[in-house]
Parts: sequence; structure tokens; C-alpha cells
Amino acid sequence: MSRRCELTAKGPQVGHKVSHSNIKTKRRFLPNLCNVTFISDVLGRNVRLRVSTNAIKSVDHNGGLDAYLLKANAAALSPRALELKRAIEKKAAEAAPVAKAS
Repeated sequence: MSRRCELTAKGPQVGHKVSHSNIKTKRRFLPNLCNVTFISDVLGRNVRLRVSTNAIKSVDHNGGLDAYLLKANAAALSPRALELKRAIEKKAAEAAPVAKAS
């Protein structure tokens, strides 16, 4: 399993571990990933994603998973998240004409 956030595409970064004697050795900074279950109101089901804690805050700030995915850039999303985005857009498009007809 790759260490990459499915929503923000955050991945490992490289840098130096610097000792007291100022010797620099390579190290990896891994993103803080969590397995989280989000609730999709449009799809009416729960969605499990592996996301960074920063992405959890972003989803909450944007008003839920559906709103976040609709605003998100498709290039940054994982294939699974991109499928979810397309499904949400499709469901929203189906629901929109029904609301106008009423």
C-alpha cells in the first residue's frame, strides 16, 4: 500500500537527519495517514479512505466529503476518489432536474 493521501496526494518527502555533530544522513518524512470512514450524503453510503489528517480537516472545513470532492482538482485525487467524484456528480445531476420540476 502506497503512503499517499487519497484526497490531497500528499506523499513522503526526503530530508536530512542532522546529528549534534552536524552530520547529515538521508531520511524520509512520511505523511500522517489515517483510515477514515466518511459519510456521503449524495450516495447514501459510507466510504473508507486512507487520508492525511490535514485532508480530514479540509473535508470538515468544506462541509463534508461530497462538497470537498466536487471542489477538488481531479489531478490530485486517487483513482478511487476520482470514481467517487464522478458518481457524486452523476447523482447530483440526476437530482437537479427533479428539483426544478417540482
